[in-house]
Amino acid sequence: MARIKYYYDTETCKYERVKVRTWDVFLNFLGFLSIALLIAIGLLWGFTKYFESPKEMLLRKENEELKLHYDILEKEMQDVRAMLANLQERDDNVYRVIFEAEPIPSSIRQAGAGGSEKYKDLLDENLLQEDLIVRNFKTIDQLKRQMYVQTKSYDEIIDLALNKEKMMAAIPAIQPIKNKELTRLASGFGMRIHPIYKVKRMHTGLDFSAPRGTPIYATGGGTVKKAQVSYRKTGYGNQVEIDHGFGYVTKYAHMQIIVVKRGQKVKRGDLIGYVGSTGGSTAPHCHYEIIKNGKKINPIQYIIQDVTDEEYEKLLELASRENQSLG
Repeated sequence: MARIKYYYDTETCKYERVKVRTWDVFLNFLGFLSIALLIAIGLLWGFTKYFESPKEMLLRKENEELKLHYDILEKEMQDVRAMLANLQERDDNVYRVIFEAEPIPSSIRQAGAGGSEKYKDLLDENLLQEDLIVRNFKTIDQLKRQMYVQTKSYDEIIDLALNKEKMMAAIPAIQPIKNKELTRLASGFGMRIHPIYKVKRMHTGLDFSAPRGTPIYATGGGTVKKAQVSYRKTGYGNQVEIDHGFGYVTKYAHMQIIVVKRGQKVKRGDLIGYVGSTGGSTAPHCHYEIIKNGKKINPIQYIIQDVTDEEYEKLLELASRENQSLG
């Protein structure tokens, strides 16, 4: 039942009944609806801004979990990268040093690849965490390439290890003539006075003085690549070269007699000829050289099997004297 309102009329001094018009009722109702609508809009805006729907809460939780997993994955990749760096360092500074292999260049170890074009499909999806995802994919790709390089390196090291026994038997390791008393080493590697021109010239080997006919032995296993007889009064004279593999070649010069042939297989200690004074020699001796990867090196560093530490020190002292070579 609607409430009836009255007002006091000062002219009649009576309470008169308030008459409500239909238009007034409509306006009041319209005002109420407007205020209710504004309140509803405000409440809805506040709810959507400060409160999440169940679906939004679920999506937010999934995003947080994914972000956590990506952070964990990135940390794991950093650990893998550190472990790989340690393996690379040991490979270059331990294993390859032992087997005399060249270190792998850093440019190859880094195993670089193309830029972001490789991940164009991901970029086209306009992902919210695009940078994070692409960065992780790049890191994984690089780690895979670096691991492949490392596995190939280990394959090479395994081959070297399998050939180590063969390599140790092949590398020059003894003196080319019997020299137990250490009296045969007449001239060493380095600048020495030339026996004919009497000026200092580079002497690229060791001279072992000995009587004619003294046996000369192969200092390591290999294949005779040269057995050359020369009648010239200059140069190396009668000489033998042995290819030991692994980049090593030895030369034995000024020989009187050669007893091996080109292509013949020899072992360390096998007789290959006898001391003479052929070519540009001024006295009977064996001129002995070691060539590694095409470069002549000091043979004194490879005399390791037939001498003691004290005897080796004595040989070093004799080889260091800047005297006259024999040819």
